[in-house]
Amino acid sequence: MYDSNFHIEKIRFHLIDKKKLIIVGWFKQDNKDNREIRVTADDVNLSYETKINKGIEVRDRYSMYNLDITKEFVLIVDLPEDFEKYNKLTIYTDYNGESFISKEKKISKIISEDKEIDYYIEREEYKDGELIISGWFLATGEVKIFLLNSNGEKLEADVSRSSRRDVLDGLFESEENIKPGFCLKAKTEDGQKFILCFEAGDRKAQYKVILNHTKKSIAVNQKRNLLTKGIRYLKKNGLKEFTKRFMVKYFNTTEIDYNKWRLNTLPSKEELEEQKKTSFSINPKFSFVMPAYNTPINFLKEMIDSIINQTYTNWELCIADGGGSQSTIKSVLEEYSSKDKRIRFVTLDENKGISVNTNAALKMVTGDYIVLVDHDDTIPEFALYECVKRINENPDIDVIYSDEDKVDTNGKTYFEPHFKPDFNIDLLCSVNYICHLFLVKKTIVDTVGEFRQEFDGAQDYDFIFRCCEEAKNICHIPTVLYHWRCHMNSTSSNPESKLYAFEAGKRAIQAHYDRMGIPAKAEHAHAFGMYKTEYMWDEQPLVSIVIPNKDHIEDLDKCIMSIINKSIYRNYEFIIVENNSTDEKTFEYYKKIESEYECIKVVYYSGDFNFSKINNYGVQFANGDYLLLLNNDTEIINEDCIKQLLDYCMREDVGIVGAKLLYADDTIQHAGVVIGFGGIAGHAFIGEHKDSYGYFSRAVVAQDYSAVTAACMMVKRSVFDDVGGLDENLKVAFNDIDFCLRVRKTGKLVVYNPFATLYHFESKSRGAEDTHTKVERFNSEIATFESRWDDILTNGDPYYNVNLSLDRADFALKKQMREG
Repeated sequence: MYDSNFHIEKIRFHLIDKKKLIIVGWFKQDNKDNREIRVTADDVNLSYETKINKGIEVRDRYSMYNLDITKEFVLIVDLPEDFEKYNKLTIYTDYNGESFISKEKKISKIISEDKEIDYYIEREEYKDGELIISGWFLATGEVKIFLLNSNGEKLEADVSRSSRRDVLDGLFESEENIKPGFCLKAKTEDGQKFILCFEAGDRKAQYKVILNHTKKSIAVNQKRNLLTKGIRYLKKNGLKEFTKRFMVKYFNTTEIDYNKWRLNTLPSKEELEEQKKTSFSINPKFSFVMPAYNTPINFLKEMIDSIINQTYTNWELCIADGGGSQSTIKSVLEEYSSKDKRIRFVTLDENKGISVNTNAALKMVTGDYIVLVDHDDTIPEFALYECVKRINENPDIDVIYSDEDKVDTNGKTYFEPHFKPDFNIDLLCSVNYICHLFLVKKTIVDTVGEFRQEFDGAQDYDFIFRCCEEAKNICHIPTVLYHWRCHMNSTSSNPESKLYAFEAGKRAIQAHYDRMGIPAKAEHAHAFGMYKTEYMWDEQPLVSIVIPNKDHIEDLDKCIMSIINKSIYRNYEFIIVENNSTDEKTFEYYKKIESEYECIKVVYYSGDFNFSKINNYGVQFANGDYLLLLNNDTEIINEDCIKQLLDYCMREDVGIVGAKLLYADDTIQHAGVVIGFGGIAGHAFIGEHKDSYGYFSRAVVAQDYSAVTAACMMVKRSVFDDVGGLDENLKVAFNDIDFCLRVRKTGKLVVYNPFATLYHFESKSRGAEDTHTKVERFNSEIATFESRWDDILTNGDPYYNVNLSLDRADFALKKQMREG
């Protein structure tokens, strides 16, 4: 049974202890239930210890399979003294009384492979007479890395080593003396062939470098790397395993058929003709800015043609060609510019990098709005029309960005549509979600300045930050107006190919914080292109933790003790709001905890159950400048949970901060609230695994939402008072959502921070509204909410997207069919 199988990813000797073997693999759906793994040398069972890697890092490592693998099982196998005398290693998966062979391999082959060093080349570049090769390898102790010329002579080279968290995350050996990252730099001459050598004791590896190939294109080398990697895998694992891996990677996919969805939403030919005839009162001139360098001719033509075909015609295309005297595209640019005077280009003396090249194109601009495009992508013919329509609706727009998708190298298949929220500063500080299509007023650029070379690799990220900081009106168009070409040299397709870009991205975020005077530090998160913010406030204000309670003292005690025993933030007080308990043991517990802890105060609320009124009552006794509204059936998981909430809440522009809440089975209970889910409002990504990225990583990065749940909600006391607390007319339902929306109306942000994580032990089924009184009350609260927030229910949640479904919590595409 294929689905029951343990899929083997790697078999190798332990890097330090050669008496142990490392076997790495995974199960579909991470499901090991009722499955046992046996490892034998011939017919002798071998003992092993199981370790599990899990979480975001694992999902990132296995993302190519499209199977949402979040658990990696590592078997550390004890080998017999005479292991080399055995013939065959066999790994079995036992399931429902049957045994399946997951993998068989000759032991002599495992031993021979140990003499090779595993390596991967990420960057191979030739620039200004210098060859640069970087990547990683697996070896311990003293490792020699050097370069030989075609005569076998060793060349002078500068070699640096680095620790690589992304590589080390998959190891269980001691990290001491293991620095898998390397970068070699050597002065070389044209036309030569070289061999990059790795030596660690009797273990060796060699990589052939042909300089002329290296000069042509990084993409060529990445294809060579993939081919080399594939051949090595085929040699090591055989045709059967190679075929199985290929089939798993390319045919086990559950993606929605976006191509059909897209065709149903495109403007018809008649509509496009009407767009061409439309007369606007405001007709801005759009200046496309395009840096180009050795672009494949067919890609370049497709991009230029997509601009020429725009239904709105007041535009210019400014191209800076970095090819110099060796330009491969100059004749194409000359041909286009001679036919259409709106197309202008300049050929630079040499390729000076993406920022300098872009700035050269910027200097040619004469339009009102600058439009950033890459030389190998495309835009739909209605892109500018949609932009000018928004500008006519609101002439004060400073910045426009749109949704986007990806297109394959043939320009036929569209995939991974990114339907974005309206402007979301905390999401932007977590990931560059804006990207394309991006337009900005020329006057804004005149103020913030050009692209900065020190951010090459993330120069657009830095530029977007500076433009958005200056802009007073940012418009998001929830329509795909940009098709991002996805090929092997694209960061979107192969993140490891541009690690330097992610480091530049971190610096772009840091520069934003520095300009804004925010005491924060940008850090890498667990996956490429995702970032985490750590705040460095001097103050440690008092946090008042308000917990309503009725009996259930076991739950309450677990909640309180998790904070007292785990939290690294210590300046807090508890306000326990007693609400009509009937068990005498509850009151005995109150006396006990009040006598033991000075920071705990129990106050007594009398009256019918009203969640809003109970919390408002408790807040009256709070002394802190920050309130943490917390359910009694919660338990903090990470020790910096309260600090994470407080760090965001202390920002001037933030009013409320919510946490990531998990059910007891480690699935998501809350990761932000979307208005409109289920008709009124609902939790994002509910029921997904705790380590699931969610849609475009939105389950695992900090961002702004319209609302978060009051099961764990931190709010400034001043903000709470300004809006009058929770609405006591909403006794049970939607009071927290209403509260968040009223805070949002004051201009304050509501932030979801997944780095504050708690268990919430409520049942996944909340129970039916099973009495006439309950049904009447529930319907009344729905009516109150709908009348108060009709605008957002009608027009859609600005932090969601109208193209996404309101019937599901996973940000799936909305079903759309063209009428008629």
